[in-house]
Amino acid sequence: MAIYLTKESKVLVQGMTGGEGMKHTRRMLAAGTNVVGGVNPRKAGRTVDFGERAVPVFGSVHEGVVLTGADVSVVFVPPAFARAAVLEAADAGIGLTAVITEGIPVHDTVAFTAYARARGTRVIGPNCPGLITPGQSNAGIIPADITKPGRVGLVSKSGTLTYQLMYELRDTGFSTCVGIGGDPVTGTTHIDCLAAFEADPDTDVIVLIGEIGGDAEERAAAYIRDHVTKPVVGYIAGFTAPEGRTMGHAGAIVSGSAGTARAKQAALEAAGVRVGGTPTQTAALVTQVLAAADRPRERS
Repeated sequence: MAIYLTKESKVLVQGMTGGEGMKHTRRMLAAGTNVVGGVNPRKAGRTVDFGERAVPVFGSVHEGVVLTGADVSVVFVPPAFARAAVLEAADAGIGLTAVITEGIPVHDTVAFTAYARARGTRVIGPNCPGLITPGQSNAGIIPADITKPGRVGLVSKSGTLTYQLMYELRDTGFSTCVGIGGDPVTGTTHIDCLAAFEADPDTDVIVLIGEIGGDAEERAAAYIRDHVTKPVVGYIAGFTAPEGRTMGHAGAIVSGSAGTARAKQAALEAAGVRVGGTPTQTAALVTQVLAAADRPRERS
């Protein structure tokens, strides 16, 4: 089992023929992803040779869906064209779209996430690494060779910290890792992923990575308190950040005590979440939680 992405997923790459699209399509294919086509109206009808696999290029997402049955798309188009790309995917009936593009204007993100949601399309991102179900499928830019299948579900605002926790827990493995992005508006939230991992029978522990700014982690803490029965381990980036400073992600703005790492840690711990002080400590907490969960099984 997994959330959102499985080995049955059929993936279209919007912007596959660009530099980033080509590089990461090759990596996705190497990870076992079922990439069924790319989309570029100016190169429709061609195929791109990726060695063991030749991938067709379609003129539109609709054409790709009709001819291949694609149900997932990954967006590698420039910021100015991202809104149109997501609207096109939603209109074509794509169920899941991972928007890797960064630098998209917030008003465009607000528009395309609302449009997609109304048509039943889940958007991951923007400004995110995508998502991976190890051993099954990889939609985005997450390195596939730093982990393996396992029982931990991961949701993270930060792409870099997604990779680090995956590496720290490489011997443990993951059910699915989702990089939701750190922009002020995202198509999928911590809460969405928490609900999906709670319902996934093969996810035993959930890792939540947040960062300073906004109140997403506080809202996630309230959801965990009321709706999540599985153990959750957290990490908040930005404990050493000065107050009032805008940090790396557009959403990471600290004002007074609201949005600080300490405030988020307090909210999560009040909801029963164990919060690590560093990524390495967070990984150690996950290992402890899994070991504690295994002991009753061993006795039974």
